[in-house]
Amino acid sequence: MEQINTILESNELFFKILSILLVTFLLVTVINRMYKVLIERSTKKGDENLTTYKFLEHFISVAIYTVGVSFAISLIPFLKPVAASIVAGAGILAIAVGFAAQQALGNIISGVFIVISKPYQINDRISFTDGLRGIVEDISLRHTVIRNFENQRIIIPNSIISNQILINSNYSDTKICKLIDIGISYGSDVDLAKQIMKEEIESHPLNMDNRTQEDIEKGSPKVVVRMIQLGESSLVMRAWAWAESAMDAFVMHCDVNESIKKRFDKEGIVIPFPQRTISYIEPPKEEE
Repeated sequence: MEQINTILESNELFFKILSILLVTFLLVTVINRMYKVLIERSTKKGDENLTTYKFLEHFISVAIYTVGVSFAISLIPFLKPVAASIVAGAGILAIAVGFAAQQALGNIISGVFIVISKPYQINDRISFTDGLRGIVEDISLRHTVIRNFENQRIIIPNSIISNQILINSNYSDTKICKLIDIGISYGSDVDLAKQIMKEEIESHPLNMDNRTQEDIEKGSPKVVVRMIQLGESSLVMRAWAWAESAMDAFVMHCDVNESIKKRFDKEGIVIPFPQRTISYIEPPKEEE
């Protein structure tokens, strides 16, 4: 026992620091597990505060690590003179740290504003003007993680994404109006083509009726089909099809394109394609 006490007394500082670090690690682990359970429940219930929970999880973890490590370092005696020197040069250090951490702090502040204003949240489907699109998977202190449709993760700093123009398919309302454009030849029956497009869209299980009660009483059609363009080689027909979500709209668009093509072939509606006539001019013969 005396030997153990001697070892403990001689290594008292080491065991204190080790204990602080272990408590810090265990505390972060417990909080992360609690948040994981909370996030899973929120996902099942469709809680709109899921984004806030994820952001707070990262924030609290960083705060606990910072406090724990700082407290452990403060117990080391030989670092006290260093601390005095740091205090003496606090002004210069503050300026240096300010410039070095400007971008990091900008990302953190942007992340806070994203969580507060909620231009997008976890599980929202967003797209950018440059064609990048995907589903928001996580919003951390410094960046936003987007999972694209190839299951790749796109990491965008919060300060950059907060200044981007983006399209959020889930903001306020998840309903999507899908525009289905198909060109037919000038010799095809326009009325028949419109009727086929209307029937194929209405019969699709993912198509929804977006009419108000007033529209139904007026006899407005469930699916509107109109000719929108007299093209060089085709008459462009457009149908307005509604779906509950962006994913349903994409699947419906693919299925309806196929079913309309098959109906057009069966009913004799021609979908034209560009054709060119090439004339070959023979070079003059040497005698000529």
